[in-house]
Amino acid sequence: MSWRSVVISRPASLSLDNRAMQIRQDGNQARVPLEDIAVLLIDHAQVSLTAQLLSACADRQIAVITVGQTHHPNGVLLPFHPHSRALKVMQAQLSLTQSRRKRLWQGIVRAKIANQSVVLSRRGAVDASRDLQKMVAHVQPGDVGNMEGKAAQKYFRSLFESRFTRQQARFYNGVLDYGYAVVRAAIARSLVAYGFLPAFGLFHHNEQNAFNLADDLIEAYRPLVDWHVITHFPSEPESAISPADKAVMVSLLHQDIRLSSHESGGRCTLLAAVETTVQTLSSIVVRETGSLAMPVLGE
Repeated sequence: MSWRSVVISRPASLSLDNRAMQIRQDGNQARVPLEDIAVLLIDHAQVSLTAQLLSACADRQIAVITVGQTHHPNGVLLPFHPHSRALKVMQAQLSLTQSRRKRLWQGIVRAKIANQSVVLSRRGAVDASRDLQKMVAHVQPGDVGNMEGKAAQKYFRSLFESRFTRQQARFYNGVLDYGYAVVRAAIARSLVAYGFLPAFGLFHHNEQNAFNLADDLIEAYRPLVDWHVITHFPSEPESAISPADKAVMVSLLHQDIRLSSHESGGRCTLLAAVETTVQTLSSIVVRETGSLAMPVLGE
């Protein structure tokens, strides 16, 4: 399994050299075997890539992420249906009943709120953590009571400060968005690798969004991004996000986490966890067996 994330944040020239990515930068050269790379993030306008390298990245199922003028991820190159039984998976995905979609979304929301509760407990917001934990049991199929939204209102204000909102232009929101985008790209990569159509979600259904299904699955992973931010930036810097800060957020992909499917308490990297989540979704959709593996934040 590929395990490395490569971030290019300075001018560079990238090309293919005998099944490896060759990086020419600042008068130096380096090679990274493609089989080691899961994510390639291009975070500088003066980076050139050969078409041969891009094609090889697609063959190797490497998610190539680009950034926009704000230096936040705005696009991802994904392989074109590499799964050997893509049609079977797509047909099963499109045939998924509404009741099963609602039950899957219920499980995702429950996992998200449970993880948010743990983040608040670690942060010392004990009362708010208990309130969120109580909400978990009230999440209905399809989350018709909008427990996710109610939990979010209490969660972020308890996590940061009472005046905090996700719409504010500030460092914390910047690193959160950056981390979410990187994890979202990793999820999209695994979905395509398993033959799914990412545009068709369980709950999200924006017709202008090509990654509705990735936006469903990421919800349970968002608290892991939040905790990563708090851990590495315990007090909010009064500065813009630096390349070093971005590298910190990308490193989350290789942090060890727990999964609900690991009954013995075993751990794996977040990248491996994402693949397991998608793999279990494939079993549920195609073979109607098993349960969705969700990330678990322990106390």
